[in-house]
Amino acid sequence: MLVDSQQQYGVNIVGPVADDPSWQARSGDGFTKSQFVVDWDRQVVTCPAGKQSISWLPNTWPENGMMFEARFARKDCTPCALRSRCTRAKAEPRIIGLQAREHYEALQSARRTQTTKEFQQNYAARAGVEAAHAQAISRCGLRRCRYIGLAKTHLQHMITAVAVNLIRIADWHSGVPTARTRQSRFAALQVAA
Repeated sequence: MLVDSQQQYGVNIVGPVADDPSWQARSGDGFTKSQFVVDWDRQVVTCPAGKQSISWLPNTWPENGMMFEARFARKDCTPCALRSRCTRAKAEPRIIGLQAREHYEALQSARRTQTTKEFQQNYAARAGVEAAHAQAISRCGLRRCRYIGLAKTHLQHMITAVAVNLIRIADWHSGVPTARTRQSRFAALQVAA
């Protein structure tokens, strides 16, 4: 989605991407894909210990989004002192599955960017827009179109936008505090404990 929205529509998506789901990322000290250096032109992957992959296989798991698979040599991986941080396989070496180049680079860039203060500020603006959208849905019934035809639907959306603005002005004038971010009951229990 990050790549397609940019290529097809010229739109940058602002929002967090999923964290790396691998056990290496969850353990905290494991070697994730992002720590391997990928040389796309030479089709070689270099591990954090400096060893290079011996093979680059195309179309290994296309239904899973993995377009390439880089395999390391058993003679490099088996005696490696960092093996426990890299793979749990007893005898097999590390295998790195890679998406298409632009997808892989976009995902890694998004994961790096979402930890910055600048991203948090941009995302806060998006959260404000989503709050306005949620208010339009809950108070003004934005999801249900009362009319048939594009012109009448557009008119309904414009009137809904005016209504949301009037509601917000009235709440501000009356001194109604803005709603706090909702918290699930489970999360509230964790905070209370």
